Amino acid sequence: MTLSIALQHRFGDFALQAAFEAPPGVTALFGRSGSGKSTVVNAVAGLLRPDQGRIALGGRVLFDSDARVNLPPHRRRMGYVFQDARLFRHLNVRQNLSYGRWFAGTAGDAGDLGRIADLLGIGALLDRRPGTLSGGERQRVAIGRAILSRPQMLLMDEPLAALDEPRKAEILPYLERLRDELSLPILYVSHSVAEVARLATSIVLLEAGRVVTAGPATQVMADPAMAPVMGLREAGALISARVVAHEADGLTRLDSAGGPLWLPRLGARPGDRLRLRILAQDVMLATARPDGISALNILSTVVEDIRLGDGPGALVRLRLGDEALLARITRRSVEALGLQPGKAVFAVLKSVFVAQDSVGADAGAAPT
Repeated sequence: MTLSIALQHRFGDFALQAAFEAPPGVTALFGRSGSGKSTVVNAVAGLLRPDQGRIALGGRVLFDSDARVNLPPHRRRMGYVFQDARLFRHLNVRQNLSYGRWFAGTAGDAGDLGRIADLLGIGALLDRRPGTLSGGERQRVAIGRAILSRPQMLLMDEPLAALDEPRKAEILPYLERLRDELSLPILYVSHSVAEVARLATSIVLLEAGRVVTAGPATQVMADPAMAPVMGLREAGALISARVVAHEADGLTRLDSAGGPLWLPRLGARPGDRLRLRILAQDVMLATARPDGISALNILSTVVEDIRLGDGPGALVRLRLGDEALLARITRRSVEALGLQPGKAVFAVLKSVFVAQDSVGADAGAAPT
């Protein structure tokens, strides 16, 4: 089910003019604060009436200014998860979840409640009140309530923004499970590159109310032109790898399109496919395979594109099979190495730089 959006709206000096399609999976609306992300998601939810445009989900028109169609929020069948959980404090977790089933007209069906509670790891919390839960637990309950309303799409407006880093780490695996186990399209608003890199199957990049680019997450993340918007420190790419074995010295071996990788031991099974985010600043390049160095991770790649910056830096896009890496080096290094599109090079990275919070389940993948 695809969400099609074409909107125009003005708030004072801010003008939103955005058009894109969100295919099945997790489509992340990414951009700096004030870029228009929440405006778009509120328009989809029916909480904001745009000045002009059209919104359709799977062929069902939700809003069309020309045809004078504007379905009210309760008829759009959207599950909305906000930054704060907004649970009913006088009800326990079971009753909060049951409110979602009641809203969907399925109050008598307890099977879905149990299944979603298990999926989100909140089965042991059903008799507790929201005031006794951690922030991460409250957000999981809010997500469960939204899902149990049987929406056609899930809207999530920076659902982790109010959580500290440990709570974010706690909830991210559950969001991955939602992405992989439920056939429910998700529109996910965030300005966190790490969240988007871990969860998104598609990315829509917004800047000052305009769509800068949109497409598959691996394609958008590895586009050197996106680095100024994401920030040079956050510039990087996504690659997939398969867990091969957990070795005796505490490292996990993975196979990737560019060769083997070793990471500090991961909580994944051999055969699992993972998504890795590798920052451009953590990649060095060599024209010959280096010997006698401590770095374990050396990948065979081919230069695909070179983007020179205004200063002494350059971003090099590297091809690994059907995937890509980015390397942030200096112009001087580009010249010294004789880099040009089509040249074979080795990408060198340290395993410690592939951080645990940049490792996530590969979207839609299952153990082999």
